[in-house]
Amino acid sequence: MRIQLLSLALLWSSAPLYAAGEAPTELATLVVTATRTAETVDETLASVSVVDRAEIERLQARSVADALRGIPGFAIANSGGRGQPTSFFLRGSDSDHVLVLIDGVKVGSPTLGPAPFQDFPIDQVERIEVVRGPRSSLYGSEAIGGVIQIFTRKGGGALAPRLSVGGGRYGTANGSLGLSGGGESGWFDVSGRVEDSGGFNACNGEPGVGGCFVDQPDRDGYRNAAGHARAGYRFGDLGAVDVHWLRSKTDTEYDGSAFGGNRSATLQQVAGGKLVMNPRPDWTSTLGAGRSWDNLDVSFEGDFVDRFDTTRDTLTWQNDLSLGEDLLLTAGIDYQRDQVDSTLDYAVDSRRNRGFFAEYQAGLGAQRITLSARHDHNDPFGGHNSGTAAWGYSLGNGWRLSASLGTAFKAPTFNDLYYPFFGNPNLDPETSRSAELGLAGELGAVSWSLNLYQTDIDDLIAFDALVQRPANIDAARIRGLEAVVTTAIAGWDLKANLTLLDPGNRSAGPNQGNLLPRRPEQSLRLDLDREFGNISLGGTLYAVGRRYDDLANRFELDPYCLVDLRAEYRFSSALGLQGRLENLFDTHYETAAFYNQPGRGLYLTLRYTP
Repeated sequence: MRIQLLSLALLWSSAPLYAAGEAPTELATLVVTATRTAETVDETLASVSVVDRAEIERLQARSVADALRGIPGFAIANSGGRGQPTSFFLRGSDSDHVLVLIDGVKVGSPTLGPAPFQDFPIDQVERIEVVRGPRSSLYGSEAIGGVIQIFTRKGGGALAPRLSVGGGRYGTANGSLGLSGGGESGWFDVSGRVEDSGGFNACNGEPGVGGCFVDQPDRDGYRNAAGHARAGYRFGDLGAVDVHWLRSKTDTEYDGSAFGGNRSATLQQVAGGKLVMNPRPDWTSTLGAGRSWDNLDVSFEGDFVDRFDTTRDTLTWQNDLSLGEDLLLTAGIDYQRDQVDSTLDYAVDSRRNRGFFAEYQAGLGAQRITLSARHDHNDPFGGHNSGTAAWGYSLGNGWRLSASLGTAFKAPTFNDLYYPFFGNPNLDPETSRSAELGLAGELGAVSWSLNLYQTDIDDLIAFDALVQRPANIDAARIRGLEAVVTTAIAGWDLKANLTLLDPGNRSAGPNQGNLLPRRPEQSLRLDLDREFGNISLGGTLYAVGRRYDDLANRFELDPYCLVDLRAEYRFSSALGLQGRLENLFDTHYETAAFYNQPGRGLYLTLRYTP
């Protein structure tokens, strides 16, 4: 049964999942990122959040960051509005401590590190799985804070076009067009999207003080054009093939200098495919390959400054073997090759990583265990081992206790190692140890969960003033509590979550005991939604507590509370008009010091989806 469930999820890995609180179906409960195999949400021992297509449209999210903002343990720091650099912190870890996948292909910049969330087109996303906690034992480098996997639209079924047009404040206009279909065994989806925004002044920088360090009080616009295609075919019980491609081209204005530029042109691309084979009823073998491109051109007042072009090639071979009822053994090999082509002269411009992983999952009556281990061998730093052990126990009446231990690591980036006159080729990987305890259950119509965790990170890479280079000199201890509640009250669907975080800096020196920058100690999200026939109404309250913008904790960022309202009128089952009023009370706030955030704005979208 377990191997059949796995095959189904691999074949239909982008089928929509229902968000918590919505009516589930058997397929809707599947997640695949936490263990690289199919599990139901109730089975998985990891802390997982799923944002599906229905949730994206309910929230009227205008970006991937919009869709993820406020989920448990997730915080965002944005540098001045649409298209501007966006950092994300999962359970208090750094942006480059979170592995990001698109349809199974690893993305992110080998030079800078983090994935460019601001450039991913939300219209072409089917669902997002967010796994909190270390996952290096399955995925290798970067998965200290967790893994975020974005699944693009897949299609299938009868031929169906879709169309959306919208716009709003700051001269924002966007439109998308898509077509999906398939037969009994095939599926395809193609789509395109354009967006243009005049923007607002991104930064109130002060020369020699902070922010962008310049005073350029102008509007910083953003333009994006994106395309997507995906297709596949299932060969009965023998297996299936699936291929996909995503392209996003952006032009972003920002406040900067002749050294760092004030305009960037980026091209993000991801292409990949996988072949799923079932040689025997108890054996599923999957071959996957992919490439991601991250190209960046920087200019200042029309004059060229720098170019950074990177590629990441990945290969994987995964085998899942059923050893009996609810017993699954997984083993596989990963290969990765990163390359850099830049106007700057990097001493080393390519590197390889080979990873070998194994995982054992077992259901033993009321208990469930997951054990995983991995060995990575990377060209610059050699071998590294990581592992995870998780245990769950069903207490009856829908209650479950869980506990886990895990280690993870993060390999240094090309900039850390080889940036001209700055890099340090002797750096070691950043390493972590995590422990988590969880309790979840149901009380009548109320579903709830509590998760308590601690992560210790050693050998953090930071600038060492003594040698004027990056060095493994920092350390951190992050403790947190996540609480989630879903229910219905007087016909209104209620979802709420609270995150309490203690992101402590444990580095020797004057910053010891301070809070890590831009991680809020408290964050709360509350959603209320209800349908009245053809009309849907809803709202979101998002509150963030104290944070600091710097390691020394001199620049404190004020707490803030945002209220968004939304409504939709459906003229028919296929045609609807949506309206979203963001930042109802026109709150002034910053997620990064000196960088402005959007004020009150109304955005309308006409959507046709048969």
